[in-house]
Amino acid sequence: MDREPHVLVIPFPAQGHAGPLMKLSTKIAEHGIKVTFVSTEHMHAKITASMPQKAEQSSLITMVSIPDGLESHEADRRDLHKVRQSMLTVMPGCLRNLIEKVNKSNDCEKISCVIADLTVGWALEVAEQMGIARAAVIPYAPASLALVLHAPKLVEAGLLDSNGNAMTDEPILLSEGTLPWKKKEYGWCFPSQPHMQKLFFGGCSAVAQNLKISNWILCNSFYELDPPACDLIPNILTIGPLLGRDHLEHSAVNFWPEDSTCLGWLDKQAVGSVIYVAFGSLAVLSQEQLEELALGLESLQQPFLWVVRSDFMNKSHAKLPDGFVERVSDRGKLVEWAPQEKVLGHPSVACFLSHCGWNSTIEGLSMGVPFLCWPYFADQYQNRNYIFDAWKIGLRFFPDENGIITRQEIQRQAKALLNDDGIKANALKMKQMARKSLVEGGSSFRNFESFVSQLKAIGC
Repeated sequence: MDREPHVLVIPFPAQGHAGPLMKLSTKIAEHGIKVTFVSTEHMHAKITASMPQKAEQSSLITMVSIPDGLESHEADRRDLHKVRQSMLTVMPGCLRNLIEKVNKSNDCEKISCVIADLTVGWALEVAEQMGIARAAVIPYAPASLALVLHAPKLVEAGLLDSNGNAMTDEPILLSEGTLPWKKKEYGWCFPSQPHMQKLFFGGCSAVAQNLKISNWILCNSFYELDPPACDLIPNILTIGPLLGRDHLEHSAVNFWPEDSTCLGWLDKQAVGSVIYVAFGSLAVLSQEQLEELALGLESLQQPFLWVVRSDFMNKSHAKLPDGFVERVSDRGKLVEWAPQEKVLGHPSVACFLSHCGWNSTIEGLSMGVPFLCWPYFADQYQNRNYIFDAWKIGLRFFPDENGIITRQEIQRQAKALLNDDGIKANALKMKQMARKSLVEGGSSFRNFESFVSQLKAIGC
């Protein structure tokens, strides 16, 4: 009896990592390949709790969970070092047991490939040890991966020290045509947290090794977006943008329940009038910065939709300025989590005030929405530089001498963006480029079709 192709998909247990891997899983499953999506028990509980009542994950995909070795309280899960160590200790063995159990239960549906987020490289190692094909998924832009892969050479050349700090003030240029990397804007930079920087920079060699043992390197981007960076990564398969499947209402992964009332609210707003504000799943603001943002939005006298997570402030719930909600009730909508792609694709949205995480960046440009850039950490600074300097589809904020982005700065840049027809035109060109890559004959379409056909071949 012929074996059916069966892939196991494993994300890092965070919203920004799990989301695109579920979109990829759904695309693969639609091509007739069996997909099992592996969550941690904690992540599985969050996803299940966020789903609408009676709604289940797409029946195309089997959801399973394994333990990560951490206790249930959230404090431990904010300690990245503790999370990483626990996962490394507990999850490889659990994954091996899961694969063995699946393989024993049905000989025709043995796991033929493990598709893993590059940040859970141990899953790729387990697959290699078990003789199973491996696909690594890059959770950030090709340019960020190129920098990580060049890190050893940059240390050798004396441009970086052993902890990833710049040895000169000169920007780092990896090749002709790539965007320079400015000092303190490398993906591993945490200037105020040297232990975190050591952890991130120390992982560069592991990334390179995990790519070496992978049969495929998949990236949520499209070649035309940054050819020079893509050309620096041997065998990269750009298969993005990975977007939601409109016909599968509940095929998304969310750690918070989506508040779809915002879509009805958007329907009532004028075309091209709404500022959409969302900082992803991890960014937190100080009380002072939160107030400046709120008062800046209020001062614009413009409709806005603002995603304010319950944990948006460090160590406490977000506390908005007194009377703010009442004063903006006629033009402001606040939600804890939004169906972001649907929001960005709505005709009433004028711009996206974003932390510039890679998922938000690729979603925004795929919908042709201009950006107001407010990076928080890691690769988000270079994503901001691409949006502002390279693609010219947005503007950036400039903090004051205390590192605060003031209400006046928010007002100034938002007004400038809303009146900039050149940026709007560039954003629409970017949307066309992104969509062209996905249709038959496009670069991402060809890469994905090739990947699927190879998956089917190894399943035989």
